[in-house]
Amino acid sequence: MAPGRTGFIKLPSLGVVFLAVPDQAVHEVARTLASLKPSPRLSFVHVSGALGLGALHGLRNHPVGSFHPLQSFPAPRDPSAFRGITVAVDASTPALMRRLRALARAIGARPKHVDDSQRALYHAAAVFASNYLIASVGEAVKVLQSAGWEREEAERSLQPLVEGVVANLRKRGVANALTGPIRRGDVDTVRRHLAALAAIPGDPPIEGVYRMLGQVALEIATEAGLDPAAAEQTRRALTEKSAATRRRRRE
Repeated sequence: MAPGRTGFIKLPSLGVVFLAVPDQAVHEVARTLASLKPSPRLSFVHVSGALGLGALHGLRNHPVGSFHPLQSFPAPRDPSAFRGITVAVDASTPALMRRLRALARAIGARPKHVDDSQRALYHAAAVFASNYLIASVGEAVKVLQSAGWEREEAERSLQPLVEGVVANLRKRGVANALTGPIRRGDVDTVRRHLAALAAIPGDPPIEGVYRMLGQVALEIATEAGLDPAAAEQTRRALTEKSAATRRRRRE
């Protein structure tokens, strides 16, 4: 490897170098770049949502930062994907922080300072809102398959529902976008769901997933104004079997 080069890429003498590599490679790439003795006028920035600035410790003699678009990129997307989103930024120097904030605004995004103390919670929230949304839809597909639907048909039928939910979330916020039997306090429907789901094999049991997410939805429904008596009945329906199971285990 020639001095001043990483592979076939020549390092500049001024500006910002972005390390757009998998999270597990950031530490090693930072050490490799440091061994090339880059210009002190260079700054280095990773694009990981999970890693703090410590991941760039090998380049500690340079300004270092992070620039994480709060957006999903399962495949290449055009620049419009950045418009209106939040970009989590952090930097070891005020000058680099100003530069990263300006870059976020230049691509149509909103910069938000997320430091190392917030990083794990920030990234966990992103996982809930993106990865676990897909996981939830995946469970819905399994339920329809158990009712005799083809996988493609199930996915195609559920997609408009998911898109409608996201549109309502954008317009109304979390509490006001919630609909369905738990929001209405329709405990009879919830019990019918649980009885039907209990017959579907799986690990973890899909009935248990419904109960867990149902309790989260119940908190939101209560915040949105669900009648306290209906909320308590729904809570009992969602937890009664789990409580009975715990009692049997203790015995």
